[in-house]
Amino acid sequence: MPRVLVVSPHFPPVNAPDMQRTRLALPHLRSLGWEPVVLAVVPDLVEGAVLDPVLEKTYPGDIRVVRVGGVPHRLTRSLGFGSLWWRCGSALRRAGERLLAAEKFDLVFFSTTQFDAFGLGPRWLARFGVPYVLDYQDPWVNDYYLRTHTPPPGGHFKFWLSQFTARRREPAAVRAAAAIVSVSPSYGPDLVQRYPGLDEQRIHHLPFGAAATDFEIARGHVPAKPLVPFGDGRTHFVYAGRCGPDMSRSLSLLFRAYRLYLASHPREADRIHFHFIGTDYAPPPLGRFWALPIARKEEVESHVSEHCYRVPYFDALSYLVNADALLAVGSNDPTYSASKIFPYLIARRPLLTIVHEDSIMLKLSRGQGVASSYGFSNADESLDALVDRIHREWFVAGGHRAVPAGDPEQLHELTSIGMTRRLAAIFDRALSPARP
Repeated sequence: MPRVLVVSPHFPPVNAPDMQRTRLALPHLRSLGWEPVVLAVVPDLVEGAVLDPVLEKTYPGDIRVVRVGGVPHRLTRSLGFGSLWWRCGSALRRAGERLLAAEKFDLVFFSTTQFDAFGLGPRWLARFGVPYVLDYQDPWVNDYYLRTHTPPPGGHFKFWLSQFTARRREPAAVRAAAAIVSVSPSYGPDLVQRYPGLDEQRIHHLPFGAAATDFEIARGHVPAKPLVPFGDGRTHFVYAGRCGPDMSRSLSLLFRAYRLYLASHPREADRIHFHFIGTDYAPPPLGRFWALPIARKEEVESHVSEHCYRVPYFDALSYLVNADALLAVGSNDPTYSASKIFPYLIARRPLLTIVHEDSIMLKLSRGQGVASSYGFSNADESLDALVDRIHREWFVAGGHRAVPAGDPEQLHELTSIGMTRRLAAIFDRALSPARP
């Protein structure tokens, strides 16, 4: 059986979005012909990490996980940085090279948003002759913030520094990769445009998916410190995941429509409360509110709660499966492909989707029978008509009580087994003598 070294610095019990593809694939890789070994960072070294021990029970316990150390963030934060890669990247590189020198691996899979790890691909290919696959969960070279004049996360200087490094390292990493997978269908064309001659057949669109077994656990899970008071007589709308300045338009549309509902049906509207959970990546006490300032601007702040810090994974799923309705608000960036859309669909709760009209989230939502799916553009024209539609169809007409009409069986290819089957096929092709 071929062996794959999976480089995933964030790994359970750490609850981080960029470990999900690895975690969801591990239960299925062996049955699909691949033996995985995971290379990760010690959980205690992940600054602001939310630890969820239940995550460690969702993949086979006999899978080998090699964890590396590094410099604690408490020693570097006073100097103004806490980047996981700057603190632990050297240790991860050395550990990976020891493994590749001592054991036989057929492939390396980099699945992380710690993009500097991608730079190890060409180095290890040259030194050990092991091909590698890159997992683009976000753009490495990213012009969105410059193009739209949106403040980047972490500030302008840190973002500029990361992009300076990205533009130097991405070309070699991309050109030497045996294959590239990406969560967004737009990342591949962007790479081909940026690097003429890059074979687009090596690039594969592959969303995360979701595990049905996770939902079985979530339905019996009770958060230690509940953030949503289910059963108090109010109607609870839940959003769980990242927010940011790039989601200003979808949030504004939501709150403007709700403000109309407050005016037209005050008694019914007053029972509704919005919950935004885990909206910022920064560790305590550095977290920022993103939904509340827009709610305040639209004068509906008293009906909105925001917990900006990350929560345990199964806490978040518990809120989804118990919510009266779910909110899938998207980015102003049409290439943004939030992995949260899959658990939102599988949760089978009333769902309101407000995303960019070119987002794959809109296509998936409509394809699963979510009637309350709305797409906006970034043009400057008035959005009053869209606000009115959301007000009439979602709030007044009772769309917030309608369960998606799609067939749950058709969601199979969006689940972890369906996605891992496609990932294993990509691995197989990366080893083919006929590959480019």
